[in-house]
Amino acid sequence: MATFISDLWESIFTPGPTPTLLIATNVTFGALQLVLALLLVATRSAHFVALSAISGGLWWAINWFARELAAHQRQQEEESARRGQPQTTARSDDSETEVEGGLDAAGKGVARGVVGVNQGDNAGAAGGSSVVEAVQPQGELKLRAAAGGDSPSQGTKSGVSTEDEWEKVSENENEKDK
Repeated sequence: MATFISDLWESIFTPGPTPTLLIATNVTFGALQLVLALLLVATRSAHFVALSAISGGLWWAINWFARELAAHQRQQEEESARRGQPQTTARSDDSETEVEGGLDAAGKGVARGVVGVNQGDNAGAAGGSSVVEAVQPQGELKLRAAAGGDSPSQGTKSGVSTEDEWEKVSENENEKDK
């Protein structure tokens, strides 16, 4: 029982339906159906018939999906065996990694950009792809000058604070009300 629990815990973090997870799912839905049947006998309420039908439909759908997924995985393994390519279990359709610019070992500048690696189903047919997009340099930060001339915030990156802006808005609204 302890190994089943540890296998169940590990199967949660494994992609796809694992046999341990399917067993736990089927046992849980079986127990739910039993509880709903007992509640139906005890209360004679039609609500438990409806709940049992909904639960049974969900139970069937989960098992159907697991069967379809297993059939699809078998089909992919057969296709990769025909092509002679190794089958990978964990796939990522698309991942992007940001690369910061800097100097390489020769002291030359390295381009800043985004590297996109496509590892999807078409990557094998296309020979894989690596995309590097150059990022255009943005303008430099400019210092904002405060409207008042001699301001304590003169020369800082945020020359006019948000509070000063709100005070101007408040003054304008007070003038309109007069």
